Amino acid sequence: MAPPGPSFHPRYNPYIAMLRIAFLTLCLLTPMLAQNPAIAYPETRRSDHTDVYHGMTVADPYRWLEDDVRESAEVRAWVEAENEVTFSYLESLPQREPIRKRLEKLWDYEKVGDYFKEGGKYYFFKNDGLQNQAVLYEIDELGAQPQVVVDPNGWSADGTVALGALAFSEDGRYMAYGVNKAGSDWQTWKVLDVAARKELADQLDWVKFSGAEWTKDGRGFFYGRYAEPESGAAFQSTNLNQKLYYHRIGTPQADDVLVYERPDHPDWGFSPSVSSDGRWLVITTWKGTDDKYRVAYKDLTEPYGFPVELVANFDQEYSFLDADGPVFYFQTDLDAPTRRIIAIDTRRPARENWREVVPAAEETLIGSGLIGNVFVCSYLKDARSQVKIFDLQGKLVREVEFPGIGTASGFMGSRGDTETFYSFSSYAKPPTIYRYDLLTGKSTEVLTTRVPVDFSEYTTEQVFYPSKDGTKIPMFLTYRKGMQRSGQNPTMLYGYGGFNISITPSFSTTWMSWLDLGGVLAVANLRGGGEYGEEWHQAGTKTHKQNVFDDFIAAAEWLISSKITSTPKLAIHGRSNGGLLVGAALTQRPDLFGAALPAVGVMDMLRFHQFTAGRFWVDDYGSADDPSQFESLYAYSPYHSLKKHSVYPPTLVTTADTDDRVVPGHSFKFAAELQHQQKGPAPVLIRIETSAGHGAGKPTSKQIEELADEWTFVSEALKMDLHLAQ
Repeated sequence: MAPPGPSFHPRYNPYIAMLRIAFLTLCLLTPMLAQNPAIAYPETRRSDHTDVYHGMTVADPYRWLEDDVRESAEVRAWVEAENEVTFSYLESLPQREPIRKRLEKLWDYEKVGDYFKEGGKYYFFKNDGLQNQAVLYEIDELGAQPQVVVDPNGWSADGTVALGALAFSEDGRYMAYGVNKAGSDWQTWKVLDVAARKELADQLDWVKFSGAEWTKDGRGFFYGRYAEPESGAAFQSTNLNQKLYYHRIGTPQADDVLVYERPDHPDWGFSPSVSSDGRWLVITTWKGTDDKYRVAYKDLTEPYGFPVELVANFDQEYSFLDADGPVFYFQTDLDAPTRRIIAIDTRRPARENWREVVPAAEETLIGSGLIGNVFVCSYLKDARSQVKIFDLQGKLVREVEFPGIGTASGFMGSRGDTETFYSFSSYAKPPTIYRYDLLTGKSTEVLTTRVPVDFSEYTTEQVFYPSKDGTKIPMFLTYRKGMQRSGQNPTMLYGYGGFNISITPSFSTTWMSWLDLGGVLAVANLRGGGEYGEEWHQAGTKTHKQNVFDDFIAAAEWLISSKITSTPKLAIHGRSNGGLLVGAALTQRPDLFGAALPAVGVMDMLRFHQFTAGRFWVDDYGSADDPSQFESLYAYSPYHSLKKHSVYPPTLVTTADTDDRVVPGHSFKFAAELQHQQKGPAPVLIRIETSAGHGAGKPTSKQIEELADEWTFVSEALKMDLHLAQ
C-alpha cells in the first residue's frame, strides 16, 4: 500500500528504497479438529457483533481481533495459537529446510543501489549479501574505495531497526535521516555531521509521511509531524492534524517553528519543497493517495511573509519540480491524463497565463525532474521504461537507449549537475548501474550485479489478453527457455492494480528464487495502476474496483487456456492492495486457483478507513459511509465474501504485528473466517511475523524466513517437483 501524499521526484529524492508478546495461556483457545482432519485449528471465539450500514445489518463476528496485539491478551494468545499451528504444519514439510538453505544461498550476493551525488561526493547503498540492512557508503570519485557513512546493522540485535529517508544539506555537511523501528511507518529523525561521522543531539519524533527539505544555508530543514498519540494508540489510531515545522540544527524539537497548519482540515497533510535557488518554500497539500494537490508558496527572503495560495483545489496533480525566479515548473495531469509539464509565473498566476512546456505524450509520464538544466522525463510504454530529455523550452533533446524490456530507475540530481545515474533491470536481468552524461547522452556502465543464477537460461516476453469487458491487459511472462506449454508448469500470478502504481519488469530476489525453483512468473498490469495514465487508474477505483479483479481472474484464465499452467499448478500472490486483490479473487473464484498467498492485505472494506493510514485510501476505494459506495465495497470485501461451508484452495495469509499501514486485524479476521468456512481439505493458515511491519525495512533474515515459508507452502500445494541446486 503506497503512503499518502505526493511522490518524490528526482530533484527531491536523494535516497533509494533499495533492496524496499509475552506468552499467555487462554482457556478460550483450545484446539479442535476442523473440517481438515490433518490440521487442528484454534477454536476462535465468534461474537454476535453486528453493524448497520444504510439499513443493512452486517455481521462482524471477529471484531475483537481488531484490538492491538500489544494491548489485548486475548488477541496475543490467538496470534500465538495460530502461529503454533502454522509453523507446526510448515515444519512437517521436508522441503522447508532445503528451500530455506537455497534461498539463503541465492540471497548471498552483493546488492548495490542507485548512485546519487550530494555536496560533490557520490553515495550509494550496498548490502554485502546477507546483511539485515543495507549500508550507506560514500566515495569521493568513481572507482575510489567506498567509506561507510551509516551502518544500521548495529542498531538492533535482530536487524529490525532500519535506516529510512535521507536528506542532505546543499553543501553536503549534514544529513538528516529517519529511523524506522519494527517496520512501523513512524520515523524518528536524526542529524549526522557527514565529514565527522558524528551524530548530533537533534532528535525529531512522531514523523510520518514526510521527508525533510533543507534551507539553502544548511542551518535547518522543514518537515511534517503529527502530535504524539495517546498511550497505546500509536499503531491503531487514525493519523490526523499533520503540521509543517522548521527545525534549526542544534535546537530541541520543542523549539521548532510552526510553519503551516490547517486545523479546519485535520485530514490534510503537507509536503515541503525548497527551490534550488533557495528562495521559495513550496507547500504541497494532500489529503489522500490520489495525485491531487493544493499548492502554496512562501518567499523565504521575507521572514514575516505568509504562504500564498497558488492552486486552491484538489482537482489535479501539481508536482513541483523547481523554479526559475518567479516561474514555477510542475508535472500535472491538468487536461492531460498521461501528464505533461507546465510553467506558472507567480506574478501572473491566473490559469489562462499558464504555459505548457513539455506536452502530453501517448506514453504515461510517471516522473520528471530538472537536472543539469534539462527535464529528465520517465515514461511508461506498455509498462516498460522510456526516458526522454527535454530542454527548458520543451524541445526534445534525445531519448535514453536501454537494452531491451525492463525498468530504469534513478536519474536523480540537481540543476548544477552534468551527470546522473540510473540502473536498468528486468525480471531475468539483474541490475546494471550506469553513469549518464547529460551533455553527450552517453551511458557508461559503472557496476553490474552478479547473481548466483545463470539468467541466460531465462526469457521475458510481454503478452496482451482480454479482460471480462474486452479491455486489453498487458502481462509479462518470465520462464526458462524451452518451456513446454503442457499445462503442467507451476506458475505464480502476481498483481497489484491500485493507487496509480505501475508494476514494471524489474529484478527482485523474490522472483529470482521462484524461477530458480522451476516456476513460471506472470505479472499482470491491471487497471487501477498507473501504466496507462489517469483514465486507466480511475477505471479500477471505487465503484469500478471490480474491473481489477476481473482483469486478474482473466489473466488466470488466459494462462490456463494457453496451456502455460492449469488450476492445480496456479498460485496467486499479492501484497497490501495486492493482498486485497488475492482475497477478492480467492473468494470470487475459489475453483480457479491451486494456492493463494494474500500478504498484509486490506480484507475488511467496510472499516479500513478507521485505522492509521486507512482514511487516505478512500480516494481509491471509496467509503462504506457513503451509501452510493457501500454496496460495491460490501460486494467484494474479502472478509464479508467468504461463503458458508465452501471449498477454498490452500491459502497462507501473512501479516505482521507492527504493521501500522494495513493493520493486522484485517488479516486476523479474514483468516479466522476462512478457517471457519473452509469445507475442503486444503490448509488455510496465517503466518504472523513479530517485530515487523508492512514490509519496508524488514531485515534480510526475516525476508528469507518468510519467503521460505511461502515457497514451501506453495510447492506443497502445487505438488512441485523440486530439484534444489545447493
